[in-house]
Amino acid sequence: MKALLLLVAGLGGLIEAVAPRRVVALWTRALYRNAGEAEPREWVYAAAKVEGTLIAAGALVGLFRLVTADGDFPVDDSTAADERESDPAIAGGHGDDQAAAE
Repeated sequence: MKALLLLVAGLGGLIEAVAPRRVVALWTRALYRNAGEAEPREWVYAAAKVEGTLIAAGALVGLFRLVTADGDFPVDDSTAADERESDPAIAGGHGDDQAAAE
């Protein structure tokens, strides 16, 4: 799921970096009631291009880290607690130690 989100974000950033005028026009039409009257300044397109580049680069870095991960996934606390409760050696130390003491 994380890879899919990174891929979608990367594609969106790539589109914004390649065609900033169209993306700005799309968002202008979506966000303003009178979009025909709104005229963005020239720096808005440069900012959109930089933003798209940063989003695409961040998504690529995230995908790279995801692919090259060792498989060490963080364990959810509730899962770790369930494992401790089900394993008597971990839960209270009464597993092999108690049998050896008797």
